[in-house]
Amino acid sequence: MSLRPQLEAIIYAAETPISLDQIFSLVKESVLAETPGIEPAEIKSRIRATLEELIADYSGASHGIEIRQVAGGYRMSTKPEQHDVVRAFAKSLKPPFRLSLPALETLAVVAYRQPVTVPEISEIRGVDSGGVIATLLDRKLVTTAGRKAVIGRPILYRTSKEFLLRFGLSDINELPSMEEFEKLLAESFQSDLIPGESASAEEPVHSPSVDDRADDRTDDSAEGAAAEFATEEETETPASIKPE
Repeated sequence: MSLRPQLEAIIYAAETPISLDQIFSLVKESVLAETPGIEPAEIKSRIRATLEELIADYSGASHGIEIRQVAGGYRMSTKPEQHDVVRAFAKSLKPPFRLSLPALETLAVVAYRQPVTVPEISEIRGVDSGGVIATLLDRKLVTTAGRKAVIGRPILYRTSKEFLLRFGLSDINELPSMEEFEKLLAESFQSDLIPGESASAEEPVHSPSVDDRADDRTDDSAEGAAAEFATEEETETPASIKPE
């Protein structure tokens, strides 16, 4: 595998400037696989040369972003002449919102058991999930899917198109395994959980947000550029004492 696209992808995905040593640790195995017996010093030399090529390439007028050395590392950022248009774009985006752990748990149940009713969700989670479903409906992450052909004809729920957009899926068949889904939730949302909640479940992802690309990082940077979830914490009632 060519070293150049690896370095380009790593710098693009890094949320903070990534150092030469960090890059070395990430690519050394692939370089050794292509060139057995190569010395570590030679690998670092190749990395430096490739980084210089990338920096020179992105400095051209045909690119709106550039690669710069910042705080002992390398990062991609928008070029100064593009800051105004990037800020305008960022301000046009929807503000961020978060989901609480109960909402994330409920969303996972809907995603993997759909179509599913609220009583079925509550039985799986062990708590009344009616209020949480209302939050997910409001956030357009789930939608109704008719009624189940049983006594009482409870409403069925399934994930929505917005859910697919948020998770970068073309259809529901692309859902990862449950273990992968839980890891995705943990990595994507743990830092954004509502204060007071214990972190245990919960994306993308993920590529750097628009304001992460801006060089100046002023107070005009894109609030809401990253597509993150947020809402007030839902109150729940244990299913065992749920009113009939």
